[in-house]
Amino acid sequence: MTEREKMHYDHLVVGAGPAGLACAIRLKQLNPDATVCVLEKAATIGAHSISGAVLEPDVLDTLLPRWRDQYTGMQIAATQDEFRYLTRSQSYRLPLPPPLRNHGNVIVSLSQLTSWLGSEAEALGVDVFAGFAAVAPLYDPQGSVMGVQMGDMGLNADGSEGSQFSLGVEILAHTTLIAEGCRGSLAKQLIQHFKLDTDTCPPTFGLGFKELWQLPAGRVKTGLIQHSAGWPLDNSTYGGSFLYHLDQDRVYIGFVVGLDYEDPRLIPFEAFQQFKHHPTIRALLDGGELLSAGARTIATGGWQSLPKLEMPGALLIGDSAGTLNVAKIKGIHQAIRSGVEAAEHLAKTGTSTGFDAVWRASVGGRELFKVRNIKPGFKHGFWRGFINGAIETISGGRMPWTLQHQADATRLKKLSDYTAPDRQWVARDLPPRDRLASVFFANNTHEETQPVHLKVSDTSICETQCAREFGNPCERFCPAGVYEMLTDPNGGKRLHINAANCVHCKACDIKDPYGNITWTPAEGGSGPNYQDL
Repeated sequence: MTEREKMHYDHLVVGAGPAGLACAIRLKQLNPDATVCVLEKAATIGAHSISGAVLEPDVLDTLLPRWRDQYTGMQIAATQDEFRYLTRSQSYRLPLPPPLRNHGNVIVSLSQLTSWLGSEAEALGVDVFAGFAAVAPLYDPQGSVMGVQMGDMGLNADGSEGSQFSLGVEILAHTTLIAEGCRGSLAKQLIQHFKLDTDTCPPTFGLGFKELWQLPAGRVKTGLIQHSAGWPLDNSTYGGSFLYHLDQDRVYIGFVVGLDYEDPRLIPFEAFQQFKHHPTIRALLDGGELLSAGARTIATGGWQSLPKLEMPGALLIGDSAGTLNVAKIKGIHQAIRSGVEAAEHLAKTGTSTGFDAVWRASVGGRELFKVRNIKPGFKHGFWRGFINGAIETISGGRMPWTLQHQADATRLKKLSDYTAPDRQWVARDLPPRDRLASVFFANNTHEETQPVHLKVSDTSICETQCAREFGNPCERFCPAGVYEMLTDPNGGKRLHINAANCVHCKACDIKDPYGNITWTPAEGGSGPNYQDL
């Protein structure tokens, strides 16, 4: 058997998002002689990066003091905030929750920002390798993490070696930093292997959609940040929208649906499209042009869902750890903070041991603790959640309790146990017309001949039990139409996976009620190609 090539580094970072790149940059700032490698599964740095994205810039100001002058990507100062509650036809302005005050913040494109951070890391001597997916952790004889194995390239659909086959390299390091983003495949393996989630709540997530629109002149109010709750979701379903007014008559529009929803018939993608047809939003978008679109899950579990962030030889940072502040609907500043904290801890101690306590006591950890009860407070409906959030904010998170989360998949009701509300959804005509058209605007690239990277452990469950009990919700919660139940000539059902549609959001790995689906990395370089999201 051919032996895999090995590469050796002091530090290996898996994932070129804000956490991973901030960590790599800080490691080199503190020790220019350290060898640092960053692996990124996207074809280019930033191609898989998508977020709202409003940035609290203080932490980036500290890491790279001249970034505002040197960064040429989107950088729009927040000038005004609005928070609204929508009914089917009306929009009511509500008091602005303090976590949504954005004075001093800037609207950015995360794909542009991470691309620039990647170039900054390379300028410091970091080896940044895009187009290479890490598929498995490697362990030394003592059981410590000693690196990762990169995925093989050039496999045929049946797993056999194609004409362009190449064996994935093993990258070995003294410390491995897992910065894959929300629901990372390596993070999932390591959390299970080391039991890092013992005595924590199950993680919980939201599915976020985002589009970039070019609008007719005069409609955009540059710097205006708008959020809303209410329609098209019912009172018991967590979620809401964002509208970020950019320059050049452009706007970011997005919607987040909490994956703890109960309705097995709910289609989160359709909820977003319905939001765009609210009279106030339709008036903004009508006559505009959709430029790009994407979807990604976000980690909303917060403090009580944080796994232990350290293990022998490795650390979890950023959204792999769940550091996003859902009350603010912001995670970039927290990701950068955790990456910087990890680098400084390693430079000081030389070991992963102790980082968990360091992060929890840090500014970022304390920020999560203060808002720990806001998201779970919405499980009893919007208005109770809104009031609870106000109390939590006034108290500064000093309430003597911590509300608990339930795993998202277990929240889904069976068809026989749930009557869907009348959502008053309307016929729509704004683009995209359907999920497949949305995939086009994500600039997806997957080789049809590569193996299916979405692993379903028992397809018979899909064809029988899941069809009967839940009506195959994978056909609805996936934002890209990956899962399709086909009818055979004999009348039976058969699961078909359109793997080339996948935008790597990970919703299937989270919401499947049987835990039957495992998302694994596709061949390196595959997936969406976000440029301005």
